[in-house]
Amino acid sequence: MGLILASASPRRRELLCMLGLKDFKVIPADTQEDTGPLSPEEAVCQIALAKAEYVASCAGSDDIVLAADTLVYLDGVPLGKPRDASEAADMLNRLSGNRHTVYTGVALLQNGRRATFAEKTDVFFRALSSREIASYVATGEPLDKAGAYGAQGRGAVFIERIEGDFFTVMGLPLCRLVTALQAFGIDLAALPADGTKAGN
Repeated sequence: MGLILASASPRRRELLCMLGLKDFKVIPADTQEDTGPLSPEEAVCQIALAKAEYVASCAGSDDIVLAADTLVYLDGVPLGKPRDASEAADMLNRLSGNRHTVYTGVALLQNGRRATFAEKTDVFFRALSSREIASYVATGEPLDKAGAYGAQGRGAVFIERIEGDFFTVMGLPLCRLVTALQAFGIDLAALPADGTKAGN
């Protein structure tokens, strides 16, 4: 039994390693992220499940496929990844001094068995100056991030506080994930010190 991360996100890969899971494969999923008229929780779960199913179709029958998706909502409107620097600056201007909500959905698949869940975290930005926004956009960091910022990078200095699981903002809610992995036979407490085995 092996674990497959259906994501190209280096942050999710780092978080699994942080948990002690090092013997896992990474197979990014090539899927469309069309959510339609769904609630944020339903949307992230649907996208995560579609990613997991895509990768599971070419995985071994005993492999556990883990997929996740993160969406940022401001006043009920989703903020995806900015298309360019101008859109990134616009998003940051909208987030400035406001609260927004980050939703991450997780899906686990193994031989027809499936589990999904979603977590949400409220993030409060301090007021940002136009100079700060321009300087941050110039780093390029916002361009591949939903909502145009990275909480684990330079964007961290914009966050006054959060209400919820910080790792939801990073793209993988670890507390819920550990419980879900246990149900699939991956017990982190049973891992050797070097984390060489992803399952038992």
